[in-house]
This record gives sequence, structure tokens and C-alpha cells, in this order.
Amino acid sequence: MGGGASAVCLLDALARDGGVPPGEVVVFEPSGHLWRGRPYQPDLEVVRVNAVPEDMSVRAGDTAHFADWLVSRTLLTSSAGAHRDPHSGATFVPRAVFGDYLEQSARAALRSLVAAGWGVRIVRDHVVRAAESGPDELVLHTSAGDAVTVDHAVLCFGAGRPVDVFGLAGTAGFIAEPYPIASALTRVAPDADVVVVGSGLTAVDVVLGLDHVGHEGRIRLVSRRGVLPGVRQRPVHHRLRHFTPAHFRRIAAAGGTVTLSEVVSLMETELNSVGEDLTPVRAEIAAMTREDPVQRLRRGLAEVDSPSIALRVLQQAVPEAGPDVWPLLDEAARTWLMAEHDRTVMSLCCPMPPASAARLLSLAEAGRVEFVRGVTDVRARPGGGFTMTANGVESAAEVVVNAVNARLHRRSGAAMPLLESLAAAGLAEPHPRGGVRVLRATSELVAGGVADSRLHALGDPARGSLFFTFGVQSLVDRAVDIVESMRARWTTPALVPADRSDDDSLQLI
Repeated sequence: MGGGASAVCLLDALARDGGVPPGEVVVFEPSGHLWRGRPYQPDLEVVRVNAVPEDMSVRAGDTAHFADWLVSRTLLTSSAGAHRDPHSGATFVPRAVFGDYLEQSARAALRSLVAAGWGVRIVRDHVVRAAESGPDELVLHTSAGDAVTVDHAVLCFGAGRPVDVFGLAGTAGFIAEPYPIASALTRVAPDADVVVVGSGLTAVDVVLGLDHVGHEGRIRLVSRRGVLPGVRQRPVHHRLRHFTPAHFRRIAAAGGTVTLSEVVSLMETELNSVGEDLTPVRAEIAAMTREDPVQRLRRGLAEVDSPSIALRVLQQAVPEAGPDVWPLLDEAARTWLMAEHDRTVMSLCCPMPPASAARLLSLAEAGRVEFVRGVTDVRARPGGGFTMTANGVESAAEVVVNAVNARLHRRSGAAMPLLESLAAAGLAEPHPRGGVRVLRATSELVAGGVADSRLHALGDPARGSLFFTFGVQSLVDRAVDIVESMRARWTTPALVPADRSDDDSLQLI
């Protein structure tokens, strides 16, 4: 249920596995950008992903899959070097190019599945209700009233639209959805005074987009804390030795737990193994809210080639091992981390490309972009436009662009009826921090302390229970877990019919 990047990773894992008996794959996706999700639609060249190709492969065990695809594409488009960052030498492709890769990867996976005997259906609708149909099956009801009986269902929908923190929906001059940037910004006059609510990667995309289309008015990035994404340093590969997924999985298998202090100590051990320590990490965390954003940008750019690799080790360890650390922490520690340090982790571990930071810094130094902390209110004015309040001071703006993280939603709006029906049927249990409760090892939905092998969640629906649910690496790892869980169910002798070649009852969503 959902046809974005999560679904692509799942389809590729299923096509590569070969252990689940062939049946039918049904993908429910109502939007016009199948496989691309919100951020990877056709858009401006300056709107780029923030990770190198080796970290964005949808194929498990093949970090070169996306890079190889790019090489093939370059041969056809003569675009060699077009996406290379001049400051770090790394490649950061436009979001739209990654969307092309997702599309082609999905089609390749579906072709492989068909060749292996699977049927495929794409339903351009969304599921609004789910119920049990006997002890083994589920019935999914679409908004059009259709019903599909399935053996497995995977929640793959995204976080939805950005959170409308100040309740401005429907107000003239308010842009509720910034993607695709190219079309969203057509409504902004070149000289308009623009407020961008948020200071993360989406906000950076908006500023770069406005600059690209020739905007000349003032742009203010406004938020509570004013924490910009960090600046990605020149890539250095590090093989984790201590802070590894395998280490934390062994603890989980033994029924153990970890404390925050133990996690920090193990990270220091990892850093010590390469002659580093936590000093640069602690300094960066302290600087986020104390250092002027412009100065932090300037310093980040100056440290692209820093001889210290402490931040780069952290940026590798958190996506790789974070999902395995998270379930081992007690509830108080997890709640505290999400409440106090979620933005800090995102800034450290999801940094922007150096070229993006350099342009942002140039605009700030030219007086065209400002960073405003302490924002408490943005409201529509009776005569048009908006009034922003920051640190007790009011100021006016003509346009407000919503670039708040969509994952701040506790529940995805469009998915609410489905989630409510699952909860009412006792098939899902909402997590207080968002999404639904899932089992870490398999991503199976958990209700009343019992995991359901028919239902899984991948990506945003698992937030709350899992950590770092949105990075491609995390999606790939969880997709493999889900397919392995399905295989375990269907390779149990009692469940595998003698001949499934003509059986249409096995359907995977």
C-alpha cells in the first residue's frame, strides 16, 4: 500500500529473493508520481539529494547498483561530471534523476517477478479499510469500493504533506506543499518577501529553487531553533568494527538492553579504533543552537576536507546500526532523544551537499537570505499577507512556504482511515510517537504484544517503533527483513501447496 521509494526497495528485494512462491503483486498508489513519492518528481536541477550514489542503492548487497545505473545513463545523456560537487568531488544527483532510477528499478523488478511466474497489478487508488477474512487472509477496501483479498499487506505509504504548524491552509499566499519546487514556486512574485517555515533539507531546496528561478526579494528561513543541516564532508569509507548492527542484534537475541551511556561509550570505542574521539561530535552538537547559522555554514564549508573523520564515522554508523540500537533502549531514553535531539541527529546525519551550502552562504552574505530563530507564530493578516512573530517581535511577509518536516505528523493524513480500521480490528496498535508498533526483527505489525505475520510496515509507518526509517539504506535493510519473514511463512511445509502455479490467492501488497 503505497508506490514510492519504500515499495521499490520491497519489490527489488522480493524479485531477488526467489523464495516466496509466485502469486500476485498488487500495488496501491493513487498519486500521479508512481515510484517517485513526494521528493523525487521531475523538478529543478538544483534540487538535489544529499547522499552519494553508494548510499542510495535500492538493491541489498549491491551498493554500486545506483552508481552503475548512473554510468549507463551518462553514456546516453553525455552528462559525465554534471552532478559532481566542486567542493568535495562527490556526486549528488538531482532529486528527479533519483526518481528516474526508482522508476526504472521498479519496472525491472516487476519484469523479473513476471518472468518468475508472478502476476502484477497496479491499482490507482488507496486503501481506506482493512479487515480479517478468516484466520490467514485480509480484505483491503479501496476508496472506490473495491475489495481485494490478500495473504500479506505491507504499509509503504509516506509521511504525507508537511505539517501545517500555524494552521494556514487555504490562505492566499501560503504554499502548503513545496514539491515539486518548479511548479510550487510559479506562484511567487520575483520581488515577494518570502518566509520559509522550517530550516531542514526541504527549506534549503526551497531557497535554492527560488534563487534558481530568479527570485530577488527577501527570503527568511524561520524555525524554533534555527538548526540547519550540517555540511557533508568529502566521503571517506569506514568499515564499522564495534558499533555494528551484528553487535546489537546479538544483544537483542540474548534478551539484553543497552543504556545511552553504553551506546555513547561504544561509539567512542569505534572512533578510537581510527584514532578519533567524540570531541568533534560534541563540539558540533554544542554549536547547533549557540553558533550563528551563517558562521556554522561558513565553518562547515571550511571543514569539508577536515582530517578528522569523526563526523563521517557517526554519519555512517547511525543509519547502519541505529535501527538495531533503538529497540534496545528503554522507553524513557527513546522519548527523551526524540523530544530533545531529533533535530540534532537529523542535522548531523543528514547533511546537505557542500555546493548547496556554498550557495546558501553566498545568498546569506549578500543579504538575500536570513535565518530567524525563536519563531512562535505565523498568521494571516486581514488585508492579505502574513505576520510573523519571533522572539516577541512582529514582522510582515507576503508569501509563506511550508517546509516543515512531514514526519512531524503523528499519523499520515490520507492513511488515517486505514490505520483506524486496522486498530479497530485489533490488527495494529498506534505508537505514541507516530506510526504503528512493529517488531524490529521482521517489521511485522504488533498488536496486544503479538506480531502478525500477515502485516508489515516499511518506512514512515514504522516511525516511533523504529529509528531512521526513511533513509534508502534503512528501507533496503527492512525490505529484506520483510521478504525473509514472508518466505518463512510460505516455506513452512503445512502452508505451501503442492502446486502454486495456478493459484491466484497469494497476493502481496
